[in-house]
Amino acid sequence: MAETTTQAKKIVKKKFFEVNIPLTSTKVKLYATNPEELDNKIVTLDMTKILKGKNLELKAKTSLKEGKIESELVSMILIPSYIRRTMRRGIDYVEDSFKTSCKDSELLIKPFMITRNHVSRAVRREIRNTARKFIESHARIKTSRELFSEIMTNKLQKAVSLKVKKVYPLAFCEIRWMEIVGPAKKPQSTESQVEEQTE
Repeated sequence: MAETTTQAKKIVKKKFFEVNIPLTSTKVKLYATNPEELDNKIVTLDMTKILKGKNLELKAKTSLKEGKIESELVSMILIPSYIRRTMRRGIDYVEDSFKTSCKDSELLIKPFMITRNHVSRAVRREIRNTARKFIESHARIKTSRELFSEIMTNKLQKAVSLKVKKVYPLAFCEIRWMEIVGPAKKPQSTESQVEEQTE
């Protein structure tokens, strides 16, 4: 009986399942015995060739819906070596890390900016605050997929750079990290706010 069971298990063969990655024309092939095995898997995609040398890494999470394997982007990370290549003498860099909400998700965003020359600590702080306020207000009216798209096409970075230019012109502006960390936070209802004020 044990031998028959062993032979039956050997008959099960693995095969490739195609998964589309959002915002790309890339189809990733995942190896498994059945689609159920691929539910909640993380797929990593190197976007360097597609983005013409920009070392960007995309991560998507798979899900099984009605027998079909779908995926949604969960993070976007610039490879540290790409950031290091932009550094040179006679400049200052400004980085930040904060959580904010968009229409459908709670996000962790890490912008990275380089000034054209050395600047004071006060100017760096103003650059950081200006960039953060702009990104927070911009994210609130966008979905996570829209934000991923804007970062991949440099649309968001250009908008941040133009906003910060009023404080000090930048030589480099990037979003080095964006990650979905949870669902969007629901705003407090008016009734609950009134109760809190009464207490």
